[in-house]
Amino acid sequence: MGKTGRDWTQIYAIYGMDDWQTPMFLLIHAIIFSISSLLFLIYFDSIHSSFEHLLPNVISTTFARFAVGFTGSVTALSGVCLFYAAGNIFYSSVALRWELAQRMVNAVHDWSSVKTALDVGCGHGILLNAVALQLKKSGSSGRVVGLDRKNTTVSTLRTAKIEGVQEYVTCREGDVRRLPFTDNYFDVVVSAGVLHSVGKEFGTKTAAAGAERMRAVGEVVRVLKSGGVGVIWDLVHVPEYVKRLHELKMEDIRVSERVTAFMVSSHIVSFRKPCQHVVGPSEVRLDWRFQ
Repeated sequence: MGKTGRDWTQIYAIYGMDDWQTPMFLLIHAIIFSISSLLFLIYFDSIHSSFEHLLPNVISTTFARFAVGFTGSVTALSGVCLFYAAGNIFYSSVALRWELAQRMVNAVHDWSSVKTALDVGCGHGILLNAVALQLKKSGSSGRVVGLDRKNTTVSTLRTAKIEGVQEYVTCREGDVRRLPFTDNYFDVVVSAGVLHSVGKEFGTKTAAAGAERMRAVGEVVRVLKSGGVGVIWDLVHVPEYVKRLHELKMEDIRVSERVTAFMVSSHIVSFRKPCQHVVGPSEVRLDWRFQ
């Protein structure tokens, strides 16, 4: 990823982290493993001698040295991996989200004509405020709605005020599987890092969870106006979304290169809802509806 163009400490100060326990847990264990590997290195001969004394008739000197060296190496490698995991999760939680939010809003070429936009799963408002800033810069009179399952209105509006876009932002509580909006309502619908968690109560790899995610994708398309643009960044399941978007006859489907986030692969997918949907040789339906 490129530079954020903004001080990371400022971004973290504004938006904070929802889950700081995970990177802290990983960091503590990385430090423990790193110290352990150093102890193996410093006291190699002593540990090697202890191995020989504990099992004098079982292991040879050569095997004892190999066992101590191998254990120390694995411990050191584990420490490195844990440091990387902690750093990647810390970076992905806010800084990477901010970077990707800038890329996502750039997928919409003309914000001046946007009157209504929706951020599905807005959280503390990183993407929501990026959309609002685009509306403000373009001189649009449009508004963006931030929808989340949790009632994050207070914290979201606080970040919008800090970013100077509070007049462009409204918040609403709701479920992505049953969006509380009429068909063909928004010019732009965006979502960042949310859809993969839909249906997790059924288990992430189950058919039921997959069906719930596809239902969420259908809802995003349903509330999008004909000719409107959708942009989704998510983890792991993006190929499923692309397949579903093709089934729903979306146009201009584009998928970004792979980005590692939260230790897994992620992509941005953008698409446009067609202005006309041909459903038969002599029938053209202007309104896009789903059962």
